[in-house]
Amino acid sequence: MEEKTAISFANVAARYDGTDEILTNVSFNIRGGAFYFLSGVSGAGKTTLLRLIYQLHKPSRGQIKLFGKTTNDMTRDEICNLRKKMAIVFQEYSLLSHLSVFDNVALPLRVRGVSEDKIKKLVSKVLDWVGLGKYADANPKCLAGGQQQRVSVARAIIVQPSILLADEPTGNLDDENASRLMELFIQMNKMFGTTIILATHSTKLMDTYKFPIIRVENHRVAFTGTATDDVTPQTKKVWRGPKPQSQNYFTELSKQFDDIGNA
Repeated sequence: MEEKTAISFANVAARYDGTDEILTNVSFNIRGGAFYFLSGVSGAGKTTLLRLIYQLHKPSRGQIKLFGKTTNDMTRDEICNLRKKMAIVFQEYSLLSHLSVFDNVALPLRVRGVSEDKIKKLVSKVLDWVGLGKYADANPKCLAGGQQQRVSVARAIIVQPSILLADEPTGNLDDENASRLMELFIQMNKMFGTTIILATHSTKLMDTYKFPIIRVENHRVAFTGTATDDVTPQTKKVWRGPKPQSQNYFTELSKQFDDIGNA
C-alpha cells in the first residue's frame, strides 16, 4: 500500500454564503491506503469535509493538499484531472434511470474514452465482483435498494480511484446489505490500497469494524484510533453474495484497471 500522504489539511476553515464557519482550523494528514470512518451528528460538517476533499467546495481559509499537490489555486482543468484519481458514493445512489446497470457503471470509462472492448470486459468483471453480473441489462429502478447501492459502488470503483469517499452509503440499507457493502469496501482497500473515508451515523457499524474514526464536532475534527493495515471485524459477518474466487481474481481485475491508463 502507498505510504505517502494522500490527504492533507492545514488550518482549513469552510463556510457557505451567509453562514458562520461550519469547519474551523481543521488540520490532519491521512496516508495512502488508510480506511477511516467519518462520524458526527447531522449538520456537524461531515458532508462539507467530503466536499472539500473532492474539490466540490473551496475552503474559506487554510490549505488543502491531495497527493502532495496544493489545490487552493488549481485551475478547473487541474481539478478535473485530480478528480480522476478520486470517486464519491452518495447515499441516494445517483443512478441514471434511462441507462441500464451496465451503462451506468460504464459511464466513467466512456467519459475517459476507453475502448468498448475494454469497457465490456471491465464492467463485466466489476459487476461480478459486486454480485450483480446477472443484472447488467436491468434498469436500476427495478433493483432493490441494496442492489442499487452496489451499482453506485461499482460505478465509483470502475476506474480504481486512489481515494474513495462515501457519504452515508449504508444509511438506507438493512444490516445485511450494510455488511455486504462494507465487505466490498474492505476488499477494495486491501486489494487495491484505496484510501477510504466512509461517513456513517451507525455506531453498530463502527463498533463491528474497528477502523479509526474521524469525528466532526463543534466545527473541528478529532481522530480516534490508529490507522492500521489489518483491521478485523469483532463480529463475524455472513457474506451472502459471491465469495471471492481467489486473490488471483482480484489481481487480474487490478491488472485490467491498470490497462485503463493505456487505453
